[in-house]
Amino acid sequence: MMQKIHIDFGGTRRGSPWLGKLLLAVAAAICLDAGLSYWSLARSMRENEARLERRAPGPALKVSPQELAAVRETVQRLALPWDELFAALESAASDKVALTVIEPDAAKGTVMISADGKDYLAALSYVSNLSHTEGLERVQLVRHEQKENAVSFAVSAAWGGK
Repeated sequence: MMQKIHIDFGGTRRGSPWLGKLLLAVAAAICLDAGLSYWSLARSMRENEARLERRAPGPALKVSPQELAAVRETVQRLALPWDELFAALESAASDKVALTVIEPDAAKGTVMISADGKDYLAALSYVSNLSHTEGLERVQLVRHEQKENAVSFAVSAAWGGK
């Protein structure tokens, strides 16, 4: 006959009595350290904020009227519709004309364009092309000078919506 074997899988096993107490002590130490770190950082932040509030503002910058005028002029130049101007110049481009200088005047809303052309007809054609572009108004030939194999000329135009 077979004898019955009794196996107790859920049996109680007696653990070490000090292991639970040791884990509790380690957890308490970690919590205490985290709390002290938080308290120290909060105190440091309050001190730094108080120091910032007491700090006097720095000395005011002294700016001369000439520097202020230069800054205003730069801001005005940057605010101009450059895309319009470049689109107009590109649409009027000719292989017989080379641009040499583009001088905007933000205060007057004008632009002076200096160029060299292959001949006088090329210069006049370029001025005509510029006068038909969008973005430029009152296009005028303001000067021209005949050189050996070229014509140097300047064109004035209203630009920038003024």
